[in-house]
Amino acid sequence: MRLVFVIPAYNEEAMIGQCLDAVMAEIRRSGHPADVIVVDNASTDRTNEIASSYAGVTVVKETNKGLVHARAAGFAASAGYDLVANIDADTMVPPGWLTTVFDEFEKQPKLVCVSGPYHYYDLKRSQLALVEVFYWFTYLTYIVNRFVLRVGSVIHGGNFVFRRWAWEQAGGYDRTIAFYGEDTDVAVRLSRIGPVKWTHRLRMNTSGRRIEKEGIIRTGLVYAKNFFSMTFRGKPATVDYQDIRE
Repeated sequence: MRLVFVIPAYNEEAMIGQCLDAVMAEIRRSGHPADVIVVDNASTDRTNEIASSYAGVTVVKETNKGLVHARAAGFAASAGYDLVANIDADTMVPPGWLTTVFDEFEKQPKLVCVSGPYHYYDLKRSQLALVEVFYWFTYLTYIVNRFVLRVGSVIHGGNFVFRRWAWEQAGGYDRTIAFYGEDTDVAVRLSRIGPVKWTHRLRMNTSGRRIEKEGIIRTGLVYAKNFFSMTFRGKPATVDYQDIRE
């Protein structure tokens, strides 16, 4: 299986370097061949320059600003790869991540997508404790939605890998979604193609900058509201979102 990372990036000069360093280190460690696509999503800073300086990284430009537009541009550039790993520019792939990904797909041939939670490396212990409570609620929701109600699954937007053919069959990204609910839309539609797994084994290091700016409770409630709205209504409850880099 050939894998490619797709990394959307808008004005991420402060974080894209550490993200790519972690990706490259994990590729070397795992021994699994993988390539990297960074989508410069209308950046006005040095994001493109920094990403382009890495050997083996392909930079794709998407001038239509927005997360879903960037993911779609990266997916369009991923032709020829079996697996597409969707991460964010403020994430850092931990050691063992690629091994877990390939293990999951190899032991479950019908699996079309795998995802997992975040570890917020820059939050306080008290904040991390609240996040863990949220993730156990997330896991319970995943079990109920996937195995009991059979209405979808759970995907974390900056930490999921899918089979390219499955996403093609699902119809690709819905460009009408601005921000909230894009990952749930992927989970629901891929679940109609095959199994979508969410596991604590596939944890991703990421920045807690949105949580710091908006608050844990508020952030959790907004994501939960949009998760259930996308799952049961087919559209997000929240249209507007705050760009935390501005």
